[in-house]
Amino acid sequence: MTRSHIALFGFLACVAALPLFGEAYALRLGTIACMYAVFALSWNIVGGFAGYPSFATAAFFGLGAYTTGILMNKGAPLLVSVGVSLVFCLLLAAAFGAVLLRLRGHYFAIASLSLVEVFRELVNNATDLTGGGMGLNIPLVSGSSVMSDATFFFYAMWGLLLITAITVTIVATSKLGFGLNCIRQNETAATMVGLNATLYKAIAFGLSACFVGAAGGLYAAWVHYIDPSDVFDILYSVKPIVMALMGGLGSPLGVVFGAFLYLGLEEVVWRNYIQIHSGVLGVLIILLLLFLPHGLVSLRIEKIRQALFGRKASHV
Repeated sequence: MTRSHIALFGFLACVAALPLFGEAYALRLGTIACMYAVFALSWNIVGGFAGYPSFATAAFFGLGAYTTGILMNKGAPLLVSVGVSLVFCLLLAAAFGAVLLRLRGHYFAIASLSLVEVFRELVNNATDLTGGGMGLNIPLVSGSSVMSDATFFFYAMWGLLLITAITVTIVATSKLGFGLNCIRQNETAATMVGLNATLYKAIAFGLSACFVGAAGGLYAAWVHYIDPSDVFDILYSVKPIVMALMGGLGSPLGVVFGAFLYLGLEEVVWRNYIQIHSGVLGVLIILLLLFLPHGLVSLRIEKIRQALFGRKASHV
């Protein structure tokens, strides 16, 4: 385990202490931040490690949300419902990945984006099961007070983030991670030396979808009501890419920092520039990407010291 991975889990341990100091509003932001970090870490598997620009995050987030909501309405407990959503998204994404990941570049990006609209239309038309455009109500699962509800879902989403971070760390240091890195560098050469690129990419796509689907399930139980326009919002596919770029492609620590930074910017801009918050947020993100093209991980203590105090004087 590298120092970057140790720093990541140290940061997550600090985040877990939020309920000791924060009120319901802080816990709400913490829950969203953990959900965003799950998005970014999951996308990093296929986008950062393998180099395939996936826009399918919203598709599996919505699919997981509806799978959990339907099962809970049938009487299944939350943990079972979320677990089924995770496994279902894993298997379905791996199957789709084996086909879609034969495409490359913008062709794959467009194909992955189409999954969002396909799943949205399926949900809209399955009115007897999903409620269609009217949405789906989901029963309460946690305590009666506002704080107990906020604390429960914060720790549920944080736990999912921890599991996602552990999985991504294992992938990064395993044969799978090495194979994905080879695919990103030169897929043709990797295939020529015997790497099963189709299998590796299918596994990566499945892993990038399963935790997102579980996050969708927790989100559905948290808000108690979902509709297709909410959980299949295309911004859920765009935001993880922006977070990863802000934090640093391929770095688990960087993409988590990117997710928390993105939420901070989003919240500050929304509160102060509510009429034009989207435009202001977009300008800030562009400026960050211009001045930090390699993300937050490009910042190093030595670089900061040199920028502030100049280069270390040479000894005579």
